[in-house]
Amino acid sequence: MRRIGVLTSGGDSPGMNAAIRAVVRCGIETGMEVYGISRGYEGLIDGEIRQMGFRDVSDILHRGGTVIKSARSERFKTEEGQIKAMNMLETFGIEGLVVIGGDGSLTGGLELSQRGIKVMGLPGTIDNDLGYTDFTIGFDTAVSTVLDAITKLRDTSSAHERTTVIEVMGRNCGDIALFAGLAGGAQAIFVPEVEEDINEVCKKIVISANDGKQHSIVIRAEGYRMSSQEIVDAIARMTGRETKLVVLSYLQRGGSPTMHDRMLATRTAAKAVELLAEDSTSKAIGIVDNTIVAYDLEEALQQKRVLDMDMYNLIGVLGK
Repeated sequence: MRRIGVLTSGGDSPGMNAAIRAVVRCGIETGMEVYGISRGYEGLIDGEIRQMGFRDVSDILHRGGTVIKSARSERFKTEEGQIKAMNMLETFGIEGLVVIGGDGSLTGGLELSQRGIKVMGLPGTIDNDLGYTDFTIGFDTAVSTVLDAITKLRDTSSAHERTTVIEVMGRNCGDIALFAGLAGGAQAIFVPEVEEDINEVCKKIVISANDGKQHSIVIRAEGYRMSSQEIVDAIARMTGRETKLVVLSYLQRGGSPTMHDRMLATRTAAKAVELLAEDSTSKAIGIVDNTIVAYDLEEALQQKRVLDMDMYNLIGVLGK
């Protein structure tokens, strides 16, 4: 394999640049030409493709976002768009493709793979919602960002003796709320995978307040059935305590990636190049028990994420 491409698709996540850097430098070291594709599948359709060298990826390891940009593409969801994308890959002589993104991005990679190109998928999403890997690139940084916010919000919540509801991202996966809630000392969390009893949460808040607790932190994952405002209104009504809502939104996607995300991005990207050099079939690459793994792309996408109920139950024990 002489020429490979790399693209980032969907929502950006901290660590994508580290992955791009590793793909480019490992690819060149292996004797390949590496082409960066701007704006994901949308840019692939439009031919926004250029060859990248060592200096093109200098000083990006520590930066959030993605230097080759990312986008969502409605055109790529059509057969016509996919044919145009394949034609563009053929025009540039690109024989293998590294796709960095979440479930939708890797599903797009599978479509191209079924049309004949070798695709290596890297798990680039803060949501941690891919079932075949323990962690995704960007998740650790996003949780660290939420933890920093919890620390700051706890100060003002305590000063005003109020309850603060923090809304975090994650789509239909509750892992950001789960990990941040446990590490940040949340009193309760609301995640899509579990039906929480709002009455029990309010009861816990009242009992804790009567016992001298000055504040309460509650975290809601964005995919939970009740809206954040509905939870805020219910807590305020049932407990009689001042309750505020903080929506962290896209703050969670930005910032310099943590060591864990830089290492995960670098190791999975290096594995992707290694597999392309071996002319492997299309794979999804991730990490399980701190070991880099590669599964058949189609089979990997069929694996579903399962919430760690032991961690979830531990919040109930510790959040008094």
